[in-house]
Amino acid sequence: MPGSLVLLGGDPGIGKSTLALQAAVNFSNQNIKTLYVSGEESLPQIRLRAERLGHDLSRLLLLAENNLEAIIATLNDVKPEFVVIDSIQTMFSEEVGGVAGGVAQVANATNRIMEFIKSRNLATMIIGHVTKEGNLAGPKMLEHMVDVVMYMEGDRFSAFRLLRCVKNRFGSTNEVGVFEMQTKGLQAVANPSQLFLAERARLRPGSAVTCTIEGSRPLLLEIQALTSRSQFNYPKRNSTGYDMNRLLMLTAVLQKHLRLNLFDQDLFVSVAGGFRVEETACDLGVALAILSSLRDVPVPEDLAAIGEVGLSGEIRMVPQAEKRAAEAGRLGFKRILLPAARSVSNSKIKLIPVSDLREVLAFLKT
Repeated sequence: MPGSLVLLGGDPGIGKSTLALQAAVNFSNQNIKTLYVSGEESLPQIRLRAERLGHDLSRLLLLAENNLEAIIATLNDVKPEFVVIDSIQTMFSEEVGGVAGGVAQVANATNRIMEFIKSRNLATMIIGHVTKEGNLAGPKMLEHMVDVVMYMEGDRFSAFRLLRCVKNRFGSTNEVGVFEMQTKGLQAVANPSQLFLAERARLRPGSAVTCTIEGSRPLLLEIQALTSRSQFNYPKRNSTGYDMNRLLMLTAVLQKHLRLNLFDQDLFVSVAGGFRVEETACDLGVALAILSSLRDVPVPEDLAAIGEVGLSGEIRMVPQAEKRAAEAGRLGFKRILLPAARSVSNSKIKLIPVSDLREVLAFLKT
């Protein structure tokens, strides 16, 4: 969008600069005058990174600079149509006190860049660092000043990345981009569900498939659980990709309402593929994987499960159940466990309503 200011944040090494450089190269190859400003890398370093990714920089304008006055003067002379600034925390102005990356410097740099691009109708993307809590570094007003705020998420040691929009003045925030980091950079994933289930452990205890909604896109994920007799008085609880507090609550519910002995069992839960589950609709899939591992009974490979588990052991309704069931049916699943209170119609998949965890345990035994 001409005149827009887009802020891209994410953890170190997640791929922010890679994505920004790919976007800049793509725009320049479409004869859109593009300037890439780097305050963190020298020009030879950018060239080496581009060569490693197989990018052609012949049409892209590059500037290695972190002095704000020099950058604005260059923008005024070059008059590009699209600008990338990597990163806003490295920019400093001689007119403002404090070190680069400080609150005053970041706020001043963002405000002056915004005033300049709005007056020139220039589209700009700025990259922002995040704190150890995962929030954008600098003043909170930074997110209010810009037009679009995007976060790149994922495990830096995994190949998958999610590009999530949390603010958008020009459209919806209900879309999520799924990318895979390859030797040529970030590549869009056309069918994420199929990719996440590619290495699924079939007919092995402790593996279950659930469905989460990211933006408007349903994603099927494999949940893996492992229970093992503990050698210590305090059994371990470990979770990767699933909220730890939610896992502790789910463990307590299983112990209370199903009379299961988990007091002497170490419990490990992982979302395969390095994905991070945020919503409670995956509770039933996690519970099913734990029960499968504890009973040493594999979950049928044509079965998926969606539902929120309540403190009384009941299976509660989840939003967009029809869309989740349709995604499961599209990928070849024949049956799906879902809350009994939810009315869903789908001719391609058998719907198995369950009202509480006792019914889930009884179904697993059969």
